[in-house]
Amino acid sequence: MQRKTSRTTLLNHYPKWKYVVLITTIVVLLFSALPSWFGENAAILITHKNTAPSLTTINASLNQHSIDVKRIDQTNGKTTVVLGDNTQQNAAKQALAETAAKDESVTLAMVPAAPQWLLDMGFKPIKLGLDLRGGVQFLLDVDTQAVFHAHADQAADAIREHAREARLHGVQVQINASNDIQLKASNEKALQALRTFASAQFPQWTVKGHGDLSLTMSLKAAEKQTLTNLTVQQNLQTMRSRIEELGITEASVQRQGDHRIRIELPGVQDPATAKDVIGATASLAFYEVVSDHKPGSIAIPDQYGQEIYVTRKPVLSGEHIVDARAGMGEMGSPEVNISLDTLGGKEMSDFSAHHIGKPMATAYSEYSRNAEGKTVQHTEIISVATIQSQLGNRFRITGVGSLADAQQLALLLRAGSLTAPVTIVEERTIGPSLGAENIQNGFAALALGMGLTLLFMAVWYRKLGWVANLALVINMVMLLGLVALLPGAVLTLPGIAGLVLTVGMAVDTNVLIFERIKEKMREGRSLAQSIDLGFSSAFSTILDSNITTLISAATLYAIGNGPIQGFALTLGLGLLTSMFTGIFASRAVINLVWGKDSRRGVRI
Repeated sequence: MQRKTSRTTLLNHYPKWKYVVLITTIVVLLFSALPSWFGENAAILITHKNTAPSLTTINASLNQHSIDVKRIDQTNGKTTVVLGDNTQQNAAKQALAETAAKDESVTLAMVPAAPQWLLDMGFKPIKLGLDLRGGVQFLLDVDTQAVFHAHADQAADAIREHAREARLHGVQVQINASNDIQLKASNEKALQALRTFASAQFPQWTVKGHGDLSLTMSLKAAEKQTLTNLTVQQNLQTMRSRIEELGITEASVQRQGDHRIRIELPGVQDPATAKDVIGATASLAFYEVVSDHKPGSIAIPDQYGQEIYVTRKPVLSGEHIVDARAGMGEMGSPEVNISLDTLGGKEMSDFSAHHIGKPMATAYSEYSRNAEGKTVQHTEIISVATIQSQLGNRFRITGVGSLADAQQLALLLRAGSLTAPVTIVEERTIGPSLGAENIQNGFAALALGMGLTLLFMAVWYRKLGWVANLALVINMVMLLGLVALLPGAVLTLPGIAGLVLTVGMAVDTNVLIFERIKEKMREGRSLAQSIDLGFSSAFSTILDSNITTLISAATLYAIGNGPIQGFALTLGLGLLTSMFTGIFASRAVINLVWGKDSRRGVRI
């Protein structure tokens, strides 16, 4: 006879490794959330290449303007002045900029107020969005029509050149207001030659005939969309470079819609400097100066209104500029020293080698909107110099105005020339006091909602309710720690609304489990069996409901921007932490408190 063996399973029991993983996760996220509790202090960052500025000089300059200083740190070529009053940040920057040396840059910054030992562990406070910290927001419109016109102009020049080389007499090439190219030929043979050339060389254009010895070339819709995407993406990169040059930290530069860019600068309360740099479309172009009788020449006015005739096509455009530095020349006049990339250096070298002794003009272009809302280009010649020798990838331009003008021009060129003009169509400024009020009101709503929820759960579910309350507190700690830990995560005012919503959703998980436990006990099951079956039977329902909500949160984050993304972020992360604490953390606590009831086991 074979004896039957019996096994006893322990209900509501976790192995030790699960407790280790659970406790480790909670502790790590707790440390990650702690710096946010201490907040941040406004600071001024002074970057220096050579000798560090004197602490005595810094203190004297700030004391003269009655600015409260908490401490001054100097490490690795940087001096950080931590302020006692966040509202004095702009005044402190202006005071320190007045005494800064030429090799020093003075920028705004926010430094954590948490203890140094916590920061040394690599934890940082949550990044706050514009609506909570205060700052300025710009909405920029990218004029893609200028890009279409540039492509049309390039194609028209190529067609004119081909007509001259092929001796096609009587050919007329014009660009209309829609950036279409109108071609007119004197005979059918010339028309066919133009059609063949245009179709072969410009496949991204559609060529249509009208039966009257004329053709119309139009950019294809797909090509326009491609150009629009490329233009906006390149302008995004340029804007990010410009903001880095300004030294503004935690800025957000994102595309909005088809051809607009939204820029958020948290902590910036004086938008004048940022507006001058972000809204400007500075570009340089170098032209060969010609006589006014040369075919194909164009006239560009100089700073005094006198027209200078130059070639239609520039020798070199600003896209080849990789560095630009302002300085003082040998005669004491401001100048900008320019460095070109390899291709630009070769083009400049080839041109200058064949034009020694001849003048070359430097044109500066800006874009703005007129009263009708149309983008208007303003170009002027800022310098006409005679080429004395062959130029390479480094040279200088003069006649740029004052030293401040030279520094502004160098900053714009160093940050990159925009591929299309941009104009500021909207500007919003949020003061630090309003941001602080938003934080206070937002977290007051969170505290009220969480307090009422804790009270309800404790009264309604009694002992199990206290387990849910503990899980809810752990959930909030983990969620804040996770937001602080993720790179690029920013907390906004709608994000706080997501936190409040997470409170209810986190409790929903425990409510489903507890109701299932009650159902099993009413069926006559033991407490151990009811707990085990309650958790297992509720798991699929909890998973299904949270996955559907998580899909909605992911969709909001993908197609939304700014505050909407902030809401979607806290909502999505809150779903994950709610499942973790509601299912695993609650079960761990229940196992520790009531798990001993399961040691009698169940025979299977």
